[in-house]
Amino acid sequence: MARIPKFNLEELSLPPSLYDAAEQEEDWFLPEDPAPEVAPPTGRRAGRGSLFDPEEWLKAQGTLSGDLAAACLAFGRLDARLAMAGEGMGLRLALQEVADLGWLSGSRIGLERLALFFSLRIGAGDDAAILGQFAWGVRRLTGAGKVQGQGGWAAGLSAFFGFEGDAVLDLAETMMGTEALHPITQAAFLFHAWKMAGAERGARDIEGGVAAARLAGETLGRGALFLPLALGSGTALRGQGAIAARLAAFYRGAEQASLSALMLIDRMADWEERSVEVLKDCSGRTPGELVKVFARWPMVSAPMADEHTRASRAAVQRNLDLLVARGLIREITGQGRYRIWTAAV
Repeated sequence: MARIPKFNLEELSLPPSLYDAAEQEEDWFLPEDPAPEVAPPTGRRAGRGSLFDPEEWLKAQGTLSGDLAAACLAFGRLDARLAMAGEGMGLRLALQEVADLGWLSGSRIGLERLALFFSLRIGAGDDAAILGQFAWGVRRLTGAGKVQGQGGWAAGLSAFFGFEGDAVLDLAETMMGTEALHPITQAAFLFHAWKMAGAERGARDIEGGVAAARLAGETLGRGALFLPLALGSGTALRGQGAIAARLAAFYRGAEQASLSALMLIDRMADWEERSVEVLKDCSGRTPGELVKVFARWPMVSAPMADEHTRASRAAVQRNLDLLVARGLIREITGQGRYRIWTAAV
């Protein structure tokens, strides 16, 4: 449809009156030449309007500087804690983040079931495709691949998502020009752009949430590989409406999720202190070493416990049974072989 031109009334020439000079030669009563048609926007941005205009997001970012600062402060605290916590805690948070992303998108996969599938591929059943996507999310949040890889947005996003198609190319083109945005704002931009890419909603929410979390973490994180977004509430991913409303929800949700992650780390620290107290009457080094292992890793198998404690298999198994008896850990597979334990937080 042609765009209706806007006229400046002061610039319009009025038709001559009866009192104008008789030698007027133009036929004033004939209509003016029609305004040239304006071609509709082309390319993959067509039809998106200003919702994905980086300049509009930059303006909204400026009006929400306090919210952005609060999100950065919370993530900075988490980043510092994770720098000292070890990779096991990062895995624990990644599993929880993806499980919570699943609940937001309608895929009710519990944390323990996800952990078992991720570690041993146990318990897929009819949910094999969903669990496979969740496992992809955990791998990405723990450092497998980067959103901003070499070769530009298209190459980086294709490698990150693991496929190339119109949706990825659409997202890559939309992300061009967002480099001036703060990394958290850029992550919000990416999440909402990917939701509009056109596939089933559940998959888009999980993929978009993982990509957005990882994009912010790539730039801002040192100990933290991703910015939590769904952990605890999911407020960050529920924003709708105008850009400012979406961005305000994203900032607030990122702050809440980072604080939830800090609370999880604190709970594990409390569990570790309680465990040391409960086991203070036990002799030998193995019980204490096992407590350290469970404080840092969300799932522990007997061979893994052997490796980290450097104790014999018999000593490890005996002390695992002891920790179960004293309510400090619990077995989650329900199997006689290839068993997995987790801290009873």
